[in-house]
Amino acid sequence: MMKFKPNQTRTYDVEGFKRRAACLCFKNETEDEVLLVSSSRHPDQWIVPGGGMEPDEEPCGAAVREVYEEAGVKGKLGRLLGIFEHNQDRKHRTYVYTLVVTEMLEDWEDSVNIGRKRKWFKVDEAIRVLQSHKPVHAEYLHRLKGTCNPTCTPIEKLLYSELNQTRNGTYPQKNYNLVY
Repeated sequence: MMKFKPNQTRTYDVEGFKRRAACLCFKNETEDEVLLVSSSRHPDQWIVPGGGMEPDEEPCGAAVREVYEEAGVKGKLGRLLGIFEHNQDRKHRTYVYTLVVTEMLEDWEDSVNIGRKRKWFKVDEAIRVLQSHKPVHAEYLHRLKGTCNPTCTPIEKLLYSELNQTRNGTYPQKNYNLVY
């Protein structure tokens, strides 16, 4: 299913979740410093760069495109950390990847168009910053550290067939906070 906004097309999966992708962008492979960007709605708040997938776009391609647009970085795409659901105020299903930054643009689309900022944070500091206004984003970093809250389902506990279902665009009947 698709919905149109003036400057973008929103895509939804079969369960009505908005399809999103994001990257935890790291300074290097030690993954101890993560890049956050200022929110477009609340410029004094920091968020993980990410956004909606375009029609027929693969999650990994959407993640790379979003960090380029929002954070002005290019890099080496790493592992899929998980697929996170957020369905309190909005139904989102976000594919979250890791990315090691190899290039930072001085000026990029969102810095020029909306004045977006970016800043490096130690992972623990980023968790504290995100916890107050974007707890689902903090959860990405908890998953990275292996300290998910009890409602998350670790990747290792999901069945291979369920993983194939998520890759094919269908989802298991179970309701996970961390789907994959």
